[in-house]
Amino acid sequence: MPRLFIFGLGYTAARLAAVMAARGWEVISTGSAGTLRFDDAGSVRMALVDADQVLSSVPPGADGDPVLMTYGDALASKPLTYLSSTGVYGDTGGAWVDESAPIGTGRRTARADADAEWLARGARVLRLPGIYGPGRSALDRVQEGKAHRIDLADQVFSRVHVDDIVSAAVLALDGPAGAYNISDDQPCSQNAVIEHACALLGLPQPPLQSLDEAGLSPMARAFYAENRRVANRKAKRVLGWNPRYPTYREGMAALLAARQGNQ
Repeated sequence: MPRLFIFGLGYTAARLAAVMAARGWEVISTGSAGTLRFDDAGSVRMALVDADQVLSSVPPGADGDPVLMTYGDALASKPLTYLSSTGVYGDTGGAWVDESAPIGTGRRTARADADAEWLARGARVLRLPGIYGPGRSALDRVQEGKAHRIDLADQVFSRVHVDDIVSAAVLALDGPAGAYNISDDQPCSQNAVIEHACALLGLPQPPLQSLDEAGLSPMARAFYAENRRVANRKAKRVLGWNPRYPTYREGMAALLAARQGNQ
């Protein structure tokens, strides 16, 4: 039975683990819902010996990437995949960006440093934009009264359904090393997504507000400090990946249908 070792069994990695287990893989993982504690070095290193593939979804800390700092020596001969962020590109003023663009000019310099280090180790690095899916989408924020429409002209973001990340990660396990943008086909404003969610739910749109009026957290406010469109052609060409949900419309329709089917 092939073995996949996952560092950080979070929202996305947990869905990947379920898919791989269904395909007959043994999945060993760290994290609050994982099978091992990250700091149980003896058990982690023993499990890594027999791992056929290693994937990390652990973000870097202030001092660097904890996986590479703690277990980098044990990863030297392993096929590696790393879940990174399109935040490594920084602000492009709404212009398209692909994997040939420089990284490290934005607010996520630690993420860019980790991204570069995983690439230097021969990893398949999946750069992810805003992630949505079951329990974590504009539908949920609208229903919970937590959705915002921010009055910023020409603000554009990219996003991706979590299950499309999973399908890309499965392909990347056998793909060539390098960086891949995993995003849907239609960057757009966050306002457009919120408005579509309101229409699907038959609920009123939240008021249009300035950033100051919205009272956003520093993390949420920082989300609006960058503006870019993320191109996904390389992942399609090299990995043979095609998103099941090419825009937020298909993605939210599927999420709503799943909710209604579970009622």
